[in-house]
Amino acid sequence: MARPSVLVKTSLARRRRRPRCCVSKTEGSGTATLPSAEAAALAGVDGAADIRSPSLMVPAMQDCEVDATATAALGRRVASDETLTVHAGEKLGSGGEAAAGTDSIATPIVSGTTHWFRDSADLVAFREGRRESFEYGRYGNPTVKVLEEKISALERAEATLVTSSGMNAIVATLLALVPPGGHVVATNDCYTETRALIRDRLSKMGILATFVDLDDTEALESVLDQGDVTMFYADSPTNPHLKVVDVRRVAELCRRRGALVCIDSTLASPINQKPLTLGADVVLHSATKYIAGHHDVIAGCVSASEQLISRIRAWHHDLGGAISPNAAYMIIRGLKTMALRVEAQNRTALRMARLLENHPKIERVHYPGLESSPWHGVGRKQMAGGGGVISFEVASDMDGATRFVDALELPLIATSLGGCESLVQQPAVMSYWGKSDEKTKNGIKDNLVRFSFGIEKYEDLRDDILQALEKI
Repeated sequence: MARPSVLVKTSLARRRRRPRCCVSKTEGSGTATLPSAEAAALAGVDGAADIRSPSLMVPAMQDCEVDATATAALGRRVASDETLTVHAGEKLGSGGEAAAGTDSIATPIVSGTTHWFRDSADLVAFREGRRESFEYGRYGNPTVKVLEEKISALERAEATLVTSSGMNAIVATLLALVPPGGHVVATNDCYTETRALIRDRLSKMGILATFVDLDDTEALESVLDQGDVTMFYADSPTNPHLKVVDVRRVAELCRRRGALVCIDSTLASPINQKPLTLGADVVLHSATKYIAGHHDVIAGCVSASEQLISRIRAWHHDLGGAISPNAAYMIIRGLKTMALRVEAQNRTALRMARLLENHPKIERVHYPGLESSPWHGVGRKQMAGGGGVISFEVASDMDGATRFVDALELPLIATSLGGCESLVQQPAVMSYWGKSDEKTKNGIKDNLVRFSFGIEKYEDLRDDILQALEKI
């Protein structure tokens, strides 16, 4: 017998308290306090190890308040993200379906590809929408549904579709929401594969593509005024320069012209940023990164209104990008610690960014959590933390950057980000090898290093980075 999930939801909703903000603020002000250890880091000392707050950014208020979107999506008061990562879709949701007939705390893996109906009347009820069930694995699965509900709760979304990869989510979204003859406006520094898709492949379907600078709202308004824009698409933060889109501002501009706003929020994670609450229509993630968090599963997800997800799901069914129940289970398990992991990664990245900003062998640090970043103001308004990725330019050439990377002992030279292990790469070699024109156009310097922090102890990573810098 299925668990009485509705009763559980009702009783917990009555008892739930308003969640607390995760970053302390100076009373009467809108700024967070600066721990003494971080002040020491600014001076190049980096003294005490205890850091009370993950970031100097003021937490986005949607993490601290009950909002209409979340209430509609969850049917209850909004729990904290720490609680939602653990219980949403399971005890707080309809996840009892996946655990039907069991008392399992962990969501079971429903491996069956085909689901049967008790009789013809049962099938008709399913077809008419009077009965929720599953039919075939490509169209949905009980284990996958738990994951989708969990992500919807975190994103404050009505619905979520989980796919076999981040690119599958992007392709399905663009094909579903941009018709032949449509017009996509994208930022110049969105993900390289997404740029290629929009520029080179969608054009074969008669879809027009225009690329604008992320912070050039005048150029965006000029294109929007043409009246034919279907969608604005951007990554926020961007990779590898960690630029931040003013989602609320862009959403206001696009809404007046009838254009959808789609944000790839992979480098933020649902813990640090919730674009739908800022006015975006669609939010995408490579769930391989922070959401799964262990470098052991590939997946993607897209969250939006029920109406938009229904359109995207139809294309997804045709593309065949269904995620396996086993992969969904691994993401559910990894996602339960996402809030803890991201908080640690926020904290480590900010401390290291401050330290490197004042190091004589570093020319520039890219990180929205730094007050010196041109993106700090926007990030502070809409992000709870700057994320676990920083990029920096060493005071040398490509050979010097290579010597630094090769001297590191803890991080692994690899693509990807957001996992428990720290990763390092040189974008000029990893992502832009053989693409000199794109490298120049996107400001990728030979001395640029991108560092994705894991959950290792900060002092160990700090000491390793400092010793490697001595090799330059």
